[in-house]
Amino acid sequence: MVVLLRRRVMGCLIGLVLSLAGVMDAAASSQAVGQRGVIIVGGDHNYPPYEFINEEGQPDGYNTDLTRAIAEVMGIDVEIRLGNWAEIRQLLEAGEIDVVQGMAYSPERAELYDFAPPHAIVHQSIFARKGQASITDLQELRGKEVIVQERGVMHDLMLQNDIGAQLFPAEAHADALRMLASGKHDYALVANLPGLYLGRELELSNIEPVGRTFGARRYGYSVVKGNEELLAQFSEGLAILKNTGRQQAIYDRWLGPLEKSGVAWKKIGQGAAVVSAVLLLVLGGIVIWNRMLTREVARRAQELQLQQQKLIQADKMTSLGVLVSGVAHEINNPCSLVLMNLSMLKEVLRDSEEAYEAFFQQHGDFVLGHLPYSRMRKEIPRMLEDISSGAQRIRRIVDDLRDFARQGPVDLSESVDLNDVVAAAIRLVDSTIRNSTDHFRVRYDESAPRFRGSAQKIEQVVINLIVNACQALDSRDKAISVTIQYEAAKGLLRLEVRDEGRGIEPENLSRLSDPFFTTNREQGGMGLGLSVSLSIVQEHGGTLDYDSEPGKGTRAVLSLPINPGTLPNEQ
Repeated sequence: MVVLLRRRVMGCLIGLVLSLAGVMDAAASSQAVGQRGVIIVGGDHNYPPYEFINEEGQPDGYNTDLTRAIAEVMGIDVEIRLGNWAEIRQLLEAGEIDVVQGMAYSPERAELYDFAPPHAIVHQSIFARKGQASITDLQELRGKEVIVQERGVMHDLMLQNDIGAQLFPAEAHADALRMLASGKHDYALVANLPGLYLGRELELSNIEPVGRTFGARRYGYSVVKGNEELLAQFSEGLAILKNTGRQQAIYDRWLGPLEKSGVAWKKIGQGAAVVSAVLLLVLGGIVIWNRMLTREVARRAQELQLQQQKLIQADKMTSLGVLVSGVAHEINNPCSLVLMNLSMLKEVLRDSEEAYEAFFQQHGDFVLGHLPYSRMRKEIPRMLEDISSGAQRIRRIVDDLRDFARQGPVDLSESVDLNDVVAAAIRLVDSTIRNSTDHFRVRYDESAPRFRGSAQKIEQVVINLIVNACQALDSRDKAISVTIQYEAAKGLLRLEVRDEGRGIEPENLSRLSDPFFTTNREQGGMGLGLSVSLSIVQEHGGTLDYDSEPGKGTRAVLSLPINPGTLPNEQ
């Protein structure tokens, strides 16, 4: 009885000492934060898309945007420090960092840290080189060489459960995936979304996740035990962001696209069933609506034909603008990646040239990329320049398409260079020109002044004239010429598009600008191109004239007035 009483008294004393120590640690931590005036927020420097250092050397990612938004709504000052994850945990435990903006929860970690409500759920994946056996359970890793992030949640899990795998800690997820892709070890155990993100960004095409995702973990802000007051500020700020929708917007921006690619088949099937039911209802409504619309269109077709066709044309241009904007974004991203990596490859080539040359001088010629080095040392710089030129050309074409399809009110107050407009139009229809003729010539006039108008609208006119000239040719041996000329005495800019095509019958020449008149209806022509072009030219105060003879070709002349006071060399 006495022994039992002593044990109870000792237990109470130990509990009291631990409680006092916790209070003192919390007070010290709060005092340190108060003295600094700035809350130090830590995170992993290479854990995209959650948190990482971007190309400008600044913290970025979902966690980082969330922290900045919480600081804004709570009126607190924060400093975000991203670094090696193992070191960040050490700094948190030492009190040099106040809060970590993203830590996966585990019961073992809960003994050391306090956690805020989660702002994400992180799943884990096992990555392997293509062709390796699939893993469906962690126990199957026994005896395997497995790469994990040092002091990451899966590192902790593997050590605690004693799976029996040989662990190889890596500083970051990117290091783990690069080691695996280079042929080292058997598997890499990493978070699913960062693994997919890094595999795509680093272009590690020989590795892939095997088996299903597992180990879903609550992921959120954490502090050392006893710092509940600071954690409460971040919990409250997170709640505000969730209630206002800002947290969801940040989540969708960073994690939405990656998560959409990993939707379970069961959910897809359920969604497809719902969509099918809705589509059946919509289809029934469409059938009824189409019948009603057909009767209405038949009744009013004669009255509204011209307006209907113009609306169709406008709708096509709107759709083109939306399409081009999306395509431009999708093309510019990989194009920028090509240019960025190309710059690095050029530096690698420059740094390695001296070593290659020394080896060549000492040992003679050797094979590099299946070709002799004596040839490759001349070919590689040319190949890199060709790649750079091609990527730049892709970017120029995308920019031209985006400018051409840009929607908005017509602004006739732009300062327009006709030389630039014609060059952009030729780039856009380059494929049509090359498929139509082997003899295309263009002559610019460097003395031509700028004029006031809409570059986008005039570009549309130039494209229509060049495409019509291409369609008029019946042989690739026939030529097309485009000429810009400035007539200073008359204050006129002239653009002449001449082709050696079939020509136009005299009775049709005067009808070229009539709506719906076309000689290319079998090719899908609507007869609105030259009609719309004439309207645009008239808006600019200019004229559009044609001169043609059957069998000898056609000459189209666009004339635009120069505003008084506009100088030839105006920039």
